[in-house]
Amino acid sequence: MEYTTQMDAARKGIITKEMEIAAKKENMDVKELMEYMAKGQVIIPCNKLHTSIEPNAIGSMLKTKINVNLGISRDWKDMDMEIEKVNNAVKMGAESIMDLSSYGDTRTFRKRLTKECPAMIGTVPIYDAVVYYHKPLKEITSKEWIDIVRMHAEDGVDFMTIHCGINKATAGRFKANRRLTNIVSRGGSIIFAWMEMTGEENPFYEHYDEILDICREYDITMSLGDACRPGCLKDASDISQIEELVTLGELTARAWEKDVQVMVEGPGHMPMNQIAANMEIQKTICKGAPFYVLGPLVTDIAPGYDHITAAIGGAIAAASGASFLCYVTPAEHLRLPSLDDVKEGIIASRIAAHAADIAKGVKGAIEWDHQMSLARKKLDWEEMFDICIDPEKARRYRAEAKPEKEDTCSMCGNFCAVKNMNRILDGEIVNIYDE
Repeated sequence: MEYTTQMDAARKGIITKEMEIAAKKENMDVKELMEYMAKGQVIIPCNKLHTSIEPNAIGSMLKTKINVNLGISRDWKDMDMEIEKVNNAVKMGAESIMDLSSYGDTRTFRKRLTKECPAMIGTVPIYDAVVYYHKPLKEITSKEWIDIVRMHAEDGVDFMTIHCGINKATAGRFKANRRLTNIVSRGGSIIFAWMEMTGEENPFYEHYDEILDICREYDITMSLGDACRPGCLKDASDISQIEELVTLGELTARAWEKDVQVMVEGPGHMPMNQIAANMEIQKTICKGAPFYVLGPLVTDIAPGYDHITAAIGGAIAAASGASFLCYVTPAEHLRLPSLDDVKEGIIASRIAAHAADIAKGVKGAIEWDHQMSLARKKLDWEEMFDICIDPEKARRYRAEAKPEKEDTCSMCGNFCAVKNMNRILDGEIVNIYDE
C-alpha cells in the first residue's frame, strides 16, 4: 500500500520504518504507537527529502523531546560556529534543531543541516522571506510568502513554524485588549505588521489549504505558531492567547483532514500556577495534538538565568501534558547564545524533560535515577560520572577540590553519611574524628 505522510500510513495500518525506529526508542509496541499517530496524538516529523534523519516520535505519553534554536544573524554571521553548536547539541541529546537564521545565505545553511544533521530540522519561513526577498515588508506578496514555504519543503526541513492563527479577527481582538508587552513572537510581530500595513488577511491563514498541500507532498509537520504567546507574566492566559489557541484548534482539525501531522506551539512567560491549566486547555481544544512550549518562563526577573526559569516551567508543562520543550539558554533576552550557553540550555531542558518523564511514568525513565543512586551508595565515583547527565562537569568539579580520601568528597570527608552507614551496617566501627 502507498501512503503520503506518516499520519496517512498510520491510518491505513501501514508500519513504516520510521515508526519502527521511534517505537524501539520509546520501548513501545509499534502498533500502539501507530494508533496514537492515526489520532494525531503522536507525530514523527520526517521530511521525505531529509535522508540523514534519525526519526523520533513526539507525544505526551512518550519521552519528552528537546528542541534547540540556532542560526546566523546580522550581528553573528559565523556559519561554522553555528554548525559546531548543532553538532554539540546533537551529541548532548537534543532531538531537534530549529534554524532561526535571519541574515545572509540562509538557504546554504539550511540545506547543509538537512544534508548532514540526524536531528529533526525545523524552520520559520516568515523570517526567511524577509531575508530572501530583500525588500520592504509591506511589498512582499501573499504568493511570495507561500513560495518560501515550498522552498523550505524542497530543502528538506521536517517541520515549519507557521503563524496561521493570527488572522484579522485575532488581530482586532488583540488591538482592543492591549497587553503590557504586546506581541513578542518574531514571526507573529512580522505578520501582524504586514497585515496592518497592507490591510490584507494573513496569507498563511487565507491560503492554509495550499500550505497543507505542500506539507502533505513532502510529509512536513505543521508547527502551528503562537503569535500571541505571552511575553511576560502579566499577559499570560489573556484573551489574545486563548483566542488564538481556539483558532489553532480549528486549524489542527483541518490539517488532520489532509493527513498532515501537527504540533501546536504554546507559551511563553507564565506563572507556575497557570501552567497545568493551560496544558489541559490545549489538549482539549486541539484534541491531544502534541504541545510544543518555550519554557514556560515562570518569572520575568532573571536575565542571565532564564535557562533555570524555563526549566522550572518546562518540567511542570511536560508533566502536565506538553510533549516538546524548546530550550532556553542563559543568553535569552540578551544576545545570541555562545557554545557554552547552548550547553547550559540543553542540560537544563534535558533535566526538566527527564523530571517530567518520571512524573508521568514514562517507561524506564526512573531507572536512570536508580542506577545513579546505586553508584552513590557504593561511592563509585567513576560510575557516577558515567551515568550523570554531564560527566565532564561532574569530573571537573571533583578534580578541582580533591578530597584527602578517595571514598569521600571534600565537603563531608569522614562525616560522609553514605560511607558511615555502609560501614556500620556491615558491622564495622565508625570513629569519624580520628580516622
